[in-house]
Amino acid sequence: MRAALTIAGSDSGGGAGIQADLKTFAALGVYGTSAITAVTAQNTIGVTAAFPLPAELVTAQIEAVASDIAIHATKTGMLATAAIVEAVAAAIEELDLPLVVVDPVMLAKSGDRLLDEDGVRTLCAELLPRATVVTPNIPEAEALAGRRIRSSDDAREAARRIHGMGPSAVIVKGGHGEGEAIIDVLFDGERFAEFRTARVATRNTHGTGCTFASAIAAYLARGHSLADATERALQYVVGAVRHGLAIGKGHGPLDHFWQMRSG
Repeated sequence: MRAALTIAGSDSGGGAGIQADLKTFAALGVYGTSAITAVTAQNTIGVTAAFPLPAELVTAQIEAVASDIAIHATKTGMLATAAIVEAVAAAIEELDLPLVVVDPVMLAKSGDRLLDEDGVRTLCAELLPRATVVTPNIPEAEALAGRRIRSSDDAREAARRIHGMGPSAVIVKGGHGEGEAIIDVLFDGERFAEFRTARVATRNTHGTGCTFASAIAAYLARGHSLADATERALQYVVGAVRHGLAIGKGHGPLDHFWQMRSG
């Protein structure tokens, strides 16, 4: 069985972070393993507290998993601090972890900050050069690229700039944009590809970014090309959003197992 490793924070509400990643891996037929970077007190409304774990404990988790289980793809999410970013980048390099999908988590959907300024700088310098693909949303892409994104051309230029930081490919997600269709832009250093999906009218979108990145990692682990993994991940996420769960008082979670319930 193919296996994937998620390195991310815990969401006590179960909709995002490690919990969303492991649900996605399970739904897509991949054995999920994890290294927790931070513990958050979180629900559908927002984050009320967060506690980053010591970087050496994050490293120990990664080493424990990789020394025993063959990992076929790796996904990173909330890394919280520069020390953790540096430790994760070093572990990826030393352990030769494959097919690294970096979700550059900086803000929660509620607006709470999940990566400090030093962490962003370290992410750009140490982690992005080791990424197979990085999947920023529009605010994250604007922060990384240092430019506003108001159009598809802006997204392409931001993708070029982020690609210049070293990842093999970049996907600028369009969910924060306007219009009836969401346009995600993939750039592999040579070609652009656009993926259009219909916008779903719902507030149950908590964990969408985590789920998308972990779905890409799952399909990469199963041997799909990046373009095919992206297309399949989008189809999976759209279905999970469309079947989103009206749980909690804020942004409800996706239904990660919608395919099983729909079948």
